[in-house]
Amino acid sequence: MNKSNMIIVAEDDNEIASILIAYLHKAGMKTLRAEDGEQAIELTRRHKPDLVLLDNHLPVYDGWYVLTELRKETNVPVIMVTALDQDVDKLMGLRLGADDYVIKPFNPSEVIARVEAVLRRTKGNADATHSKPLRTPFLTIYPDEFYVEITVASENATPTLTTTEFKLLSYLARNPRKVCSREELLDACLPEGDSLDRTVDSHMSKLRKKLEHAGLKGVPESIRGLGYRLGENK
Repeated sequence: MNKSNMIIVAEDDNEIASILIAYLHKAGMKTLRAEDGEQAIELTRRHKPDLVLLDNHLPVYDGWYVLTELRKETNVPVIMVTALDQDVDKLMGLRLGADDYVIKPFNPSEVIARVEAVLRRTKGNADATHSKPLRTPFLTIYPDEFYVEITVASENATPTLTTTEFKLLSYLARNPRKVCSREELLDACLPEGDSLDRTVDSHMSKLRKKLEHAGLKGVPESIRGLGYRLGENK
């Protein structure tokens, strides 16, 4: 993994921001700090970072709003760093497109480990030998370009997916007839240490809605009591 990754730290608490920045620098990464939600959006647009560490309680715009806006225009990985520790809050962040979720108070070393894990998933294809596109009758996935093209009724669409959504869709497309359990998908595609089956369901629901909006229905297919498979356009 390239150690010159650029990380935006969106945190209004000076002490917490300083700690995160110090640990990121120690890990060999570059940083930019955003002190409010508006600045987080603008810095992301301007500098195109490799990852955003996003606090939820920010001035001007809160983290939920920032994440929603970022997902309209970028696939940048986002790790929520927040004091909200209920499962419903975590699932909200994941539904909005967060790639991971860290609860305050936290161990800074754990945050760095989470950052490195998400970057490995994001950068893995780009650092490896060029991968061939994954093709099905209705979609083509370009692993190196982080790009999905859907073809329905001779019309093409290119939905914007989060890192995790892209990983899940790619995993299913490699084995289109296989029913993958939630546990298998957690191990292969989601953050280390995240053991909630509902997390998979949340990502799959979001992915299915995006694909439906692009004209592709019934993908991914939920197999009751077993898990998910790619499915077919209905």
